[in-house]
Amino acid sequence: MQDKPTLEDTLALMRDLRRRCEWDRAQTHDSLRPYLIEEAHEVDDAIRSGDDAMLREELGDLLLQVLFHSVVAEERGAFDLHDVAHSLITKMRARHPHLYPPDGQEPGERQSWESMKARKRRGSIEEGLPSGLPSLHRAHRLQDRAAGVGFDWPDVDGPAAKVEEELAEVRDELHGGSDATRLEAEIGDLLFAVVNLARKAGVHASLALDKANAKFAARFSAIEKLAAERGIDVNSAGLTVLDQLWDEVKAAGSDR
Repeated sequence: MQDKPTLEDTLALMRDLRRRCEWDRAQTHDSLRPYLIEEAHEVDDAIRSGDDAMLREELGDLLLQVLFHSVVAEERGAFDLHDVAHSLITKMRARHPHLYPPDGQEPGERQSWESMKARKRRGSIEEGLPSGLPSLHRAHRLQDRAAGVGFDWPDVDGPAAKVEEELAEVRDELHGGSDATRLEAEIGDLLFAVVNLARKAGVHASLALDKANAKFAARFSAIEKLAAERGIDVNSAGLTVLDQLWDEVKAAGSDR
C-alpha cells in the first residue's frame, strides 16, 4: 500500500514548481495576495456547503498558498516553512500554558488568549488586526480585546440593555429629522451594540448574519416560486400580498 503524501512532499513539489514553471517562478508575495484571499473564501464556502470532498480540495488550495509564500521567503533568505511551523508550535504552546507548561514548571491556569496578549501591552487596541478584516468580525475582535483587560459586561443583560438604548437613539434621529451623518453614526452604534450582545451570548455575529442571509434568500425564493404558481407578479403585487406569501412560506418552514 502506497504511503500517503507528506507535507515535505508538498514542499518539494512547490520548490520544483518554482524552478520549472514560468508562471510559478514569476510570483511574489504581492502578486499572490489576491489568490490567498480568494482561496480563503472558497474554503469558507466549502464549510458552509458541508461538502467534505470540496472542503478537502479547497484546503489543499489554501495550503498551496502557505507553501508558495514560504518558498518565496525561503528564496529570499527570510525564513522557510520549518520556521513557520516553529512559530506556530511556539505560539500554540504559549496560548495553552495549562497544557504545555514551561520546562520545570507546574501547569498554569487556563487563561483567555486576549488576557495574555493584553499583558504584553499593545500599542493600541487595533494593533495586529488586519486592515481588511470584515466590519462585523473587526467589531467582535475589538470587543474581545477590550474584554481581555476587563472592559466587559458581567452578563448578557448589560449588552441587551445597550442594544435597546441604541435603538431608541436611532428612532429619535429618524423621527427628529436627523441629517444623514448623525443617523449613520447612531445606526453604527446600534450595529456595534448588537455585535457585542452576540459576542457575550457566545454567538459570532458574522456567522449569525450569514445564516440569516441564507434564510432570507431561501424564503424569498420560495415566495417567488409560490407567486409564479399562482400567477402573481411579485413586482406589482404590493407589500400586503407579499407579506401574506411570506407568512405562508415561513409557516411551511421551507427554508429549514
